[in-house]
Amino acid sequence: MKIVTLTTDLGLKDHYVASLKGQLLSKNSDIQLIDISHQVQTFNIGEASYYINNVINDFPDGTIHFLGVDSIPDISIDSHKTNSYPIVMLLNEQYFVGSDNGIFSLLKNFHEAKTIVRLDFSSKNAFRHPFKNIYVPAISAILNGGKIENLGEKIEVKDLNRALTTQALIGENLIKGSVIHVDIYGNVIVNITEQLFQKIGKGNPFTIYFRHKNYFIDRISENYNEVAIGEKLALFNENGWLEIALNKATSSTGGGAASLLGLKTNEIVRVEFHPKGSKDRIDDLFG
Repeated sequence: MKIVTLTTDLGLKDHYVASLKGQLLSKNSDIQLIDISHQVQTFNIGEASYYINNVINDFPDGTIHFLGVDSIPDISIDSHKTNSYPIVMLLNEQYFVGSDNGIFSLLKNFHEAKTIVRLDFSSKNAFRHPFKNIYVPAISAILNGGKIENLGEKIEVKDLNRALTTQALIGENLIKGSVIHVDIYGNVIVNITEQLFQKIGKGNPFTIYFRHKNYFIDRISENYNEVAIGEKLALFNENGWLEIALNKATSSTGGGAASLLGLKTNEIVRVEFHPKGSKDRIDDLFG
């Protein structure tokens, strides 16, 4: 059975998701629809890409991912305006369909894309009903074995619109990151990767600081249960991101790490390393 995943900012209160699924199933009754999320913050392509990048490796070759966040094409004759065309990308044997609003540049290893095509949008009502008249036909064509090169004009990776994302900053024995996501448990995901942590830290002791220096963590746990219930911890999650959490966080234990530590999206998280012979190491020894 062929798989189509859906990541949108349509929410679940209204009929929009059901309508989209109905349109897809009417054209392709033998597909399996997988909801990645429909609760992406409106127009937030950074959050959408976070969800997508965390699951790409879990799906088989041939999977089609619909990126339905800020997905209405925006094309103008104004030469000073950046156009957002509907496109399809073949990347690592999986297909990605959506608007070229910058989200494709946030996909993991997007520069390795095998083929990128700007979809034909000649239908009279294409822009009025883009799901029905642009995206659903493109997805259906791929499901039926059509080559994406026949769906429109082929473009190069360099032609994609680029989105700017917040990157962790590095200094001498320092990484300054920021919160990029808070999950349903109140766990805080920081844009510091395990690879960067190891590269800058070189195995030295460290301290992770939050909004106030009274809140800190100085060890990396392997799992949540290494600390007592309600205690804070830091670990690297399965996708390699630094995560600040509370073990079995509930309302009775003060809530999740986000609420207890006052950490919201874009809040700063600092990791300070203490190499042998450094002032920080000496202060620790005699503090």
